[in-house]
Amino acid sequence: MARRMLAVTCRGAVAFVLGLLLLTPVGAAAQPVIYLGAHLIDGTGGPLRRDMAIVTDGERITAIVPARKLAIKGLGAVEVVDLAGLYVLPGLIDSHEHLRPGASGKAMMRRDLYSGITAVRDLANDLRDLQGLVAASRSGEIPGPDIYYAALMGGPSLFENPRMHGLSTGFKPGIVPWAQAIADDADLPAAVARAKGTGATAIKIYANLPPPLVAAIAAEAHRQGMLVWAHAAVFPTKPRQVVEAGVDAVSHVCDLAYQVANPPPQTIGDRFPVDFEAFAHGDNAELTALFAEMRRRGVILDATNRTYAEGDERPAGGRPRNCTAELAARLTAQAFRQGVDISTGTDGFAPPQEPFPPLYDEIGFLARKVRMPPAQVIRSATLVGAMAAGRQAEMGTIEAGKLANLMVVRANPLDDIEALRTVVLTVKRGRRYPRADYQPAAKGGD
Repeated sequence: MARRMLAVTCRGAVAFVLGLLLLTPVGAAAQPVIYLGAHLIDGTGGPLRRDMAIVTDGERITAIVPARKLAIKGLGAVEVVDLAGLYVLPGLIDSHEHLRPGASGKAMMRRDLYSGITAVRDLANDLRDLQGLVAASRSGEIPGPDIYYAALMGGPSLFENPRMHGLSTGFKPGIVPWAQAIADDADLPAAVARAKGTGATAIKIYANLPPPLVAAIAAEAHRQGMLVWAHAAVFPTKPRQVVEAGVDAVSHVCDLAYQVANPPPQTIGDRFPVDFEAFAHGDNAELTALFAEMRRRGVILDATNRTYAEGDERPAGGRPRNCTAELAARLTAQAFRQGVDISTGTDGFAPPQEPFPPLYDEIGFLARKVRMPPAQVIRSATLVGAMAAGRQAEMGTIEAGKLANLMVVRANPLDDIEALRTVVLTVKRGRRYPRADYQPAAKGGD
């Protein structure tokens, strides 16, 4: 991107004279910055606003006005970034990641940030690895999105699965504060307090818990000021029971199909394929009622459609698939039609040499397969993602007072969502990260 910037000292009414070519340093601005002339997509789902000026000071947006009406009197020394002809939207949010430890996690974060992602939800991890990345990214020590993470809770039988042991290496599974086994006799106030002490934003209710215990965990988490994120089915707890427990967001759209299973799987390890026939003749009545209840309660759907598309591409190995991308798309489309807020979570990885992160696949799926209008897809990837993380007051839309989290692209994503791949600049908390500075990791490396 040709970046034209000019530091202007204002004495009364001063006209902007653009044309001086300067490089943008990576780092927080030492003076107010005006991003001038871009076409604005604000993240609300509203129409494009052409030729706008976005004024930032430090990590915050201070004003948004049409460029022709910009008054700079009183601003003092300002830096002007000419974005004429480009498009600016809020920083993207991946609402379902699992960051890897060490160099791999840093590489994921770097690719995310230089691709326009300014925040993520991490939905279960060994927090001994993650907390260092959280602090380093938040301070700007390493390039990466802000991270809002969960502490996990599940039934004792969940932690018998060797897959769960990596969350707490060196400890007996299920006893660490960030991954706790919860039985009927658990001291829930103490368990939630331990989880909150990790710095977690939310409790993730994972699996192998009965409905009364799911509801009790959610109530205690809310009492202590935490959000509640859950799998859409917490076997044997069915989706409607999860929603009625008072959770804030549910993950994995195909798990909602287990609402029609009688009986449902009793544990996540016993999961069987959904009843495809129940959805073969149009909208299912039980799911219609479930989506209505989700909308009424404001429960966000973290659909993770790309996981089903990815599953379709893998050899089945002789076993029937639990779900398909086709059914995932139909259920997500029904949820959207019924007014459920849908966030853009990925729950997956892409090879480190890939230039763009998995979030672009989820966004593309919503546009092409679910047939959501591009403005609504962008809203899902910005405002709804912020809502899922409980951070809508400070991010997710471009508004005065919110964080200066911006993504700048060459082409109009309202015409074609693939235009997001023309990203030229990310701004996170006022720091600038030109896409030209990013190089994908070498094949076979981190």
